[in-house]
Amino acid sequence: MLFSLSQRRTVCCTALLTAIVGVSTLLSGPAQAHSSLGSHMPKGCTGNGPILCHFDVSAGNYNVSAILGGRAAGRTSVSAETRRAMLPETSTAAGRLALRSFTVNVREPEGEPTGPSGSPGLDLRFEGSAPQLAGLRVTPAHRVPKLLLAGDSTVCDQIAEPYTGWGQEITQFVGRGLSVGNYADGGESSQTFLNDPALFDALETQIRKGDLVLIQLAHNDKTTTAADYRKNLTSMAGRVRAKGGTPVFVTPIVRRRFNSDGTLNSVALHVMAANLPVEVRSLAKELDVPLVDLTAMTQELVEGLGPAASGDLYLTNINGDNTHTSVHGATTFARLVLDELQAQRLIPAHVVR
Repeated sequence: MLFSLSQRRTVCCTALLTAIVGVSTLLSGPAQAHSSLGSHMPKGCTGNGPILCHFDVSAGNYNVSAILGGRAAGRTSVSAETRRAMLPETSTAAGRLALRSFTVNVREPEGEPTGPSGSPGLDLRFEGSAPQLAGLRVTPAHRVPKLLLAGDSTVCDQIAEPYTGWGQEITQFVGRGLSVGNYADGGESSQTFLNDPALFDALETQIRKGDLVLIQLAHNDKTTTAADYRKNLTSMAGRVRAKGGTPVFVTPIVRRRFNSDGTLNSVALHVMAANLPVEVRSLAKELDVPLVDLTAMTQELVEGLGPAASGDLYLTNINGDNTHTSVHGATTFARLVLDELQAQRLIPAHVVR
């Protein structure tokens, strides 16, 4: 890595700009942009609230190094592609700069695999209460480890607010050195995800030795039998391993549906034609596949908050939706997933913010 996450700090503006320009002369890449403090916007970027940047690059993985800050105090967050959170709002004092780096997965289409194509190339959005951007550098990230996601609408890169999948929020907790490729798609069951070439087949082509593939499919398996469900997950796990990757089963986030005693009901816990979380847990042991028990973690959280407070995790208070998550809920659930991956030592600590 060019810039260690443990070495991030706010430094004097002149020294930091000099350092990144020096690094730029050593690297080849499709895009680079620099500006002196308080002067012109980096090339490829326009606006001031938000600041929008676009680079005409092909599909692949790219390292982004951004210098945040300026003459005035700033508070800047960063998103990429289709509402993919890359950096939470970061404060910079007046006259000070901060360097932040991360890796972005660029693909076509950039959001849900079966959705509209969106904008080819790399799109970055710098916003927040007082966005500041002093310099920007984009370079190809060759052979970077990948975290690939197979899932449904609770995981996917949602195009329209306020809908937000946890897969498009997990990226803000990951620094440079790990690419997150989100192939989740709204409305998919374990069977349809296998059937559509734009989904599992496309994800499979990206797997390299050592990559992790997280599989959370259950919300749309209401009528799937236990036997068929296990068969589908077994097929995915086998194909991931055949490519040298590591499959990770993720039980589904709960729905927000309560019994009168304050516990979640069977629909919330995905007990339909089969008890889907139980099947995932059992199959994970049988196949020796790592398990992130997101059902258990979100059940504990939602029941602990209760019917009133748990509404903020979902779109309950916006449109009455008790299945899909708000930005707050997606961010909370993404952190649960990442913490569990780290606890099981499936991802290295140095890439986690």
